[in-house]
Amino acid sequence: MIDVRVAGCVALLVVWTGMRGIHAAPLDEAAERYRPYMIEGIGDALAGARALRERAAANDLVGARKAWISARAGWERSEVFTAGFVPELDAQIDAWPNADSGFHAIEAKLFGAGRTDVEADAAALVAHLDDLHGKLADMPLMPRGLLDGTVRLAYEVGESKADGGESRISGTSLDDMRNNVAGIDFAYRTIFAGVLKAADAGLADTVASRIEQLNTIVAASDLRHVDVRALRRTSEELVIALQAASTKLGLPRPTLEAQSR
Repeated sequence: MIDVRVAGCVALLVVWTGMRGIHAAPLDEAAERYRPYMIEGIGDALAGARALRERAAANDLVGARKAWISARAGWERSEVFTAGFVPELDAQIDAWPNADSGFHAIEAKLFGAGRTDVEADAAALVAHLDDLHGKLADMPLMPRGLLDGTVRLAYEVGESKADGGESRISGTSLDDMRNNVAGIDFAYRTIFAGVLKAADAGLADTVASRIEQLNTIVAASDLRHVDVRALRRTSEELVIALQAASTKLGLPRPTLEAQSR
C-alpha cells in the first residue's frame, strides 16, 4: 500500500508541475521584457561610477558627489535583479552597514569626510559594474529569481531602510527607497501582473495596491516625514502577498535568503 503522505506529496508535485507548465512560457517571455530595464539601470550605474572616478581624480568634490548619486540611483532601481541573481556581487558593491568597499565606503569619504581620495574604491566599483554590464545581454533571466529578488527588496525597503536607510551620510536614503519601489513596481507590472491577474485577480489587485501604497509613503517630502510604521507594515504585507502569488504563478515560494539563480 502506498503511504498516504507519499501519495499526497506526489499529488502536490503533479499539481505544481502542471501549473508551472501552464505559466512557464508567459513568464519567460515577460522576463525577457524586463531585460532592457535591467541593462539600462546597470548602465546608468556604470556611467555614474565612471564619472565618479574621473571627478575624484580631478579632485572635484562636488562633481564626484553628483556622480555618486547618479550611479547609486541606477543601482537601486536594479536591485530586484542584483538581489536575485548576483548576491555576491551585490555584497561587494553595496555592502551595508559594515562596508569597507563599494558605494558606502566611497560615500563615507566623499560626503562624511569631504575627501576625494577614493581612487581604488572607485576603480573597483567601475570594474565590478563593467563586468556585470557586459554579461547582461546573455544572462539567463529565470522568473523564479526575479520573484525572489522582488520579495527580498520589498522586505528590505520596510525592514532595513525604515529606520533611516542606508545612505545616511549622503542624505539620499529616501531616494534609495524611491528607486527600490520603482524597481519593484516595474518588475511586477512587466513580469508577473498579467499572469497573476488571469490566475487570481483579487490577489493581483492586492499586490498592486501594496506597491502603490509604498509609492505614496516614499513620496514624502523628506525622510523625517516618512510614516515608518506604515512603511514597515505595507512592506510586510507586500512580501506576504507576493509569497502567496508564487503558487498561482507556478513558482516556488520565495524566501528572504539570498541565492544565486
